[in-house]
Amino acid sequence: MAPLRFSANVSWLFPELPSLAARLRAAGSSGFEAAEVGWPYGEPPEALARTAQEVGLQLVLINTPPGDREKGEMGLGAVPGRQAAFRDGLEQAVLYAKALGCPRIHLMAGRVPQGADRAAVRGEMDTVFLENLRHAAGVLAQENLVGLLEPINTRITDPRYFLDTPQQAAAILEKVGRPNLQLQMDIFHWQIMDGNLTGNMRKFLPLVGHVQVAQVPGRGEPGSPGELNFPYLFQLLEDEGYKGFVGCEYHPRGDTVEGLSWLRSYWDKRGRPQAGQ
Repeated sequence: MAPLRFSANVSWLFPELPSLAARLRAAGSSGFEAAEVGWPYGEPPEALARTAQEVGLQLVLINTPPGDREKGEMGLGAVPGRQAAFRDGLEQAVLYAKALGCPRIHLMAGRVPQGADRAAVRGEMDTVFLENLRHAAGVLAQENLVGLLEPINTRITDPRYFLDTPQQAAAILEKVGRPNLQLQMDIFHWQIMDGNLTGNMRKFLPLVGHVQVAQVPGRGEPGSPGELNFPYLFQLLEDEGYKGFVGCEYHPRGDTVEGLSWLRSYWDKRGRPQAGQ
């Protein structure tokens, strides 16, 4: 079994550094070989690609643009009336992904409209999401890119987010039926919404194209106190043959580098993946 491959989410890690470029450099010097960025759109993609190349980082994940954050938008994939904006954002994300050499784009579903009843609008939002995902799958296939669907918990993090369980996401993926659309498993969200991590990970891992980790409930480092036993979960991922990246998407409780002791311990025990693994 090959050791897991970890990716630094530089939208979360190294918050003391002001720019994405500085955070990429810090990730490279901390031993990471891959990085991911939520929304890289404030900086030219060529500059980010150049920095990543200089420090030996592969960019492995970006998100589609969130929409109008001042109006409370958090993705547009399932939002009625925002289909054109979603497609424009997808086009921008593809341009960035190509420039960055990044193979995966998280297609953000978005929130239930303010004041709307979730149950009342679910059918319409399902329809919009399916239409947008079919369009996205075609666009991404032309560029040999993968689109990811990430359930985000509605108990703590985002009560209005439309896509909130792996079961819902898997059902949507089945309806769309495109091989270049996959599931993004953020263990933090899955634990909060459903628990049963061993069963759910084994069930849904064949659909998973990317994993993210953080401790529950505080969303700190995997080595911080909390509900989750990460040595067990990492072993489970290895045992199940997971070959993708594990994104470190958490709030460092202090200095980011000092807080990576959990990862250094993993590397000491398991070694690092060889090129091509």
